[in-house]
Amino acid sequence: MQKVKTILLSAGLGTRLKPHTEYLPKCLMPINGIPLLEIWIRNLFEIGIEDILVNLHYKAEEVNKFLNRDVFQKKIKTVYEPKLLGTAGTVRANSNFINDDTLLLIHADNLCICDLSQFIKYHTQERPNGTVMTMMSFRTDSPETCGILELDSENKVIQFHEKVINPPGNLANAAIYLLENEVVNFIKENGIDDFSNSVVPNFLGKIATWENTNIMRDIGNPEQLKKAQEVEISLVPIHDSWSEAFIT
Repeated sequence: MQKVKTILLSAGLGTRLKPHTEYLPKCLMPINGIPLLEIWIRNLFEIGIEDILVNLHYKAEEVNKFLNRDVFQKKIKTVYEPKLLGTAGTVRANSNFINDDTLLLIHADNLCICDLSQFIKYHTQERPNGTVMTMMSFRTDSPETCGILELDSENKVIQFHEKVINPPGNLANAAIYLLENEVVNFIKENGIDDFSNSVVPNFLGKIATWENTNIMRDIGNPEQLKKAQEVEISLVPIHDSWSEAFIT
């Protein structure tokens, strides 16, 4: 497999999830008893990806306690952002971590169930010529709340509609990307902070898509978090002192 580095964007305030986020950061919200960030990390470990960086801001001490467990074998790198840098700003600030490798950029406060190895395989072996990014997509029941995609005959993004009324379809951006150096360099050279609004529009026609036909869920408010508990998580719970305190 081509060398892949991962940044898990996990620093958000989760204001729409109050009162839950008064006690836990959004990235540690439990899905059937398993923290969301743990689902991401264990699924990445399962396909052999261990070069992982997690950005921290809101309740950073709690996230650090979660990550500093023996089960993760001290493999997870962290970077604290005293002020949130933005979804692309974190990429720019950690370009030395990425180096020249492919970057898997994940908004880790969403629940995603799919075969990530197939996503990576598509990007590294099957994406259309001339593309420098692969965007995960999914079908949404509420397209007006998402970034909606228009594709050409090769499934490349040619138009992007970010949270507009009456969007032209329901194929949405899952906010999970595989990026080549051209994209990372663009972010660095132009001082970009926001990915959806400032990166995606500049690469139209050069963005491949891979559709997640399994499960993609926003857990942005208490109702959505509750609904996410219906999703079966095929991970055996970890039993250690952190998880015992988490459950109680």
